[in-house]
Amino acid sequence: MKDNGQELWLQTAQQFQQTMADSLKKTFESFQNMDLGAAGTQLLAPTTKPPEIKFSQEKLQALQQQYLSEATELWNQSLQGSAKVTDRRFSNEAWAANPAATFTAAAYLLNSKTLTEMANAVETDAKTRARIQFAIEQMTAAAAPSNFLALNAEAQKKALETQGESIAKGIQNLLHDIQQGHVSMTDESVFEVGKNVATTEGAVVFQNDYFQLIEYKPLTEKVYEKPFLLVPPCINKFYILDLQPENSLIRYATEQGHRTFVVSWRNPDTSMAKATWDNYVEDAVIKAIHVTQDITGAKTINALGFCVGGTMLGTALAVLAARGEKPVASATFLTSMLDFADTGVLDVFIDEAFVKYREKEMGEGGLMKGKDLAMTFSFLRPNDLVWNYVVGNYLKGETPPPFDLLYWNSDSTNLPGPYYAWYLRNTYLENKLTKPGHATVCGEQIDLNLVDMPVYIYGSREDHIVPIGGAYASTQYLPGKKRFVMGASGHIAGVINPPAKGKRSHWIREDGKLPKSVDQWLTGATEHKGSWWTDWSEWLATQAGKQIAAPKSYGKGKHKVIEPAPGSYVKAKA
Repeated sequence: MKDNGQELWLQTAQQFQQTMADSLKKTFESFQNMDLGAAGTQLLAPTTKPPEIKFSQEKLQALQQQYLSEATELWNQSLQGSAKVTDRRFSNEAWAANPAATFTAAAYLLNSKTLTEMANAVETDAKTRARIQFAIEQMTAAAAPSNFLALNAEAQKKALETQGESIAKGIQNLLHDIQQGHVSMTDESVFEVGKNVATTEGAVVFQNDYFQLIEYKPLTEKVYEKPFLLVPPCINKFYILDLQPENSLIRYATEQGHRTFVVSWRNPDTSMAKATWDNYVEDAVIKAIHVTQDITGAKTINALGFCVGGTMLGTALAVLAARGEKPVASATFLTSMLDFADTGVLDVFIDEAFVKYREKEMGEGGLMKGKDLAMTFSFLRPNDLVWNYVVGNYLKGETPPPFDLLYWNSDSTNLPGPYYAWYLRNTYLENKLTKPGHATVCGEQIDLNLVDMPVYIYGSREDHIVPIGGAYASTQYLPGKKRFVMGASGHIAGVINPPAKGKRSHWIREDGKLPKSVDQWLTGATEHKGSWWTDWSEWLATQAGKQIAAPKSYGKGKHKVIEPAPGSYVKAKA
């Protein structure tokens, strides 16, 4: 005799099988009313129109037949107790031990797969299809049975084992995260900027309304005569380059004998609500270059830009070149874009309606809130960066382990509205920087052909923010001698990959050829184990000039020490 639980499960499974075809038909029809505005969270404009969905009858019938066949197979497996799931969200033994939970998870995975195949089969242009695919990804990620206590076998088991303590802790975690305004990805109480992250010794030697300039203490008796300036992205805080001593690119540069300076961006408040792209280029990047020259007495410096910091650095160099100035001897671009023809998944959000909406909303003043930006980037990888923590924090009552990179990722920054609006239109929408004379910045027409200097360009193979093709494209516009290197992993993990760890790989093309596309480049590239940092360090040394005695103090003349590194700007919360 079957127990009541098993009978209930069998009844549920039978109902599922009987309504399979009708459910599939309704799912197809639901595409007609899909609202991508909700799926796009903070990025899509409310004016974005839902796409019209059309399928060929042939593809529709093939998908229906495939679905019914796989559903029947799943039903038979469930009757025999042999249904299995391999998705890591359902990997805990509690799922396998509960036939109803296994069936629910397997049915969800089948439905998700079918929805994804439906999105791929839509007869429309590539951009509309990509938007549908993004919406489906958001919808299916949110609908996973693991996200609900009533369906999550692992969370239920833990609740029983802890006599409800995990649920109580989960509620506490939820209330805490509501109060702080974001989902906790790590135990943020463990970290403090300047205490156990951003600890490389140095001093703030200049500041204005936009940034503080940090000079770092030399770690060698001699330094190269050309100082080294790093321009990080203003969309995040600079200490991604200085998390811990063992994975700090800043510390690594100083250990290699470079007199190192870093831009630490101010976290904008309402007093900066009217700041523009021109302000950031003229009063921050160009100002930092000149102050670094003033302090060191160097005629030229070496500079590095990371992510949007690279876009701003490239723009600043073009402005300076238009003025007949060339204070930078060489430039490094890390996962940066100058050509925005290939923007990857972010392209699904960008169209004229969206940009006009943002321009109307904040183009003349306002702030793009850091928490909205952070949420948007998290939803680009919803399972890894959103629902994983929802399940762990709230359903299982766990405290995520301390992780410096995720602490940094949660330490968000605002952006001035006019800056943000200019950036959207002139780069992502109209791609003006690569078209000589099309973009005007700081009163100068931008022409990258004038940025004639040795450059080192790095891209990460699995980068979802700056696709490898977008990073590589800079090789086609900068006229100086170029070296391109591709690293494994993504936007952050690929960059923050110190040699001592011996992790990952990087690819170099020894013949130095730079064909039109990164795919063509790869055909002649060779894989090298370990970090790309050593290759970059060797290249930078050839651009840095002779070695001179390291300075004994920070700053010079009117540029005196203001406060110890990492400074106060980096500690301001959004």
